[in-house]
Amino acid sequence: METEFLGLIHENQKIIHKICKLYRDSREDQEDLFQEIVYQLWKSYPGFRRESKVSSWIYRIALNTAIATYRKSKISIDYYEEFPENIHPSNEKTISENEERLFWALRKLNDSEKAVISLYLEDFNYKEIAEITGISDSNVGVRLNRIKNKLKQILK
Repeated sequence: METEFLGLIHENQKIIHKICKLYRDSREDQEDLFQEIVYQLWKSYPGFRRESKVSSWIYRIALNTAIATYRKSKISIDYYEEFPENIHPSNEKTISENEERLFWALRKLNDSEKAVISLYLEDFNYKEIAEITGISDSNVGVRLNRIKNKLKQILK
């Protein structure tokens, strides 16, 4: 089970890194959140029934963890000195100015807006976004339009 889990994390770690970058500013906080998300995924893995895509399951856990830990004043977690083999903190050290500006603008959104737009940017369809976030399909479209307009205002 552990090998299968680590394989899933390795295949989908970019999802986790994007959530970490979206919800945390400093590299250290992003690495802490990455570890917390992997920990939460590991805890819930035995209950994962594969009724949804693995990426949808990872997104749901990652978003809930990012939002929940953001609201906690202090997190008590035992951290490993190193990540397991083939799972590493993001190596994206060279990020373009436009990407950095986009992440800056995305961080200005509220938690629910971040969740919806991050799923949209990962090419999830409206139905999948609705399932993960718990809102209706039609409301996804409305929210995305509002979020896009808000981002345009922030980036002006």
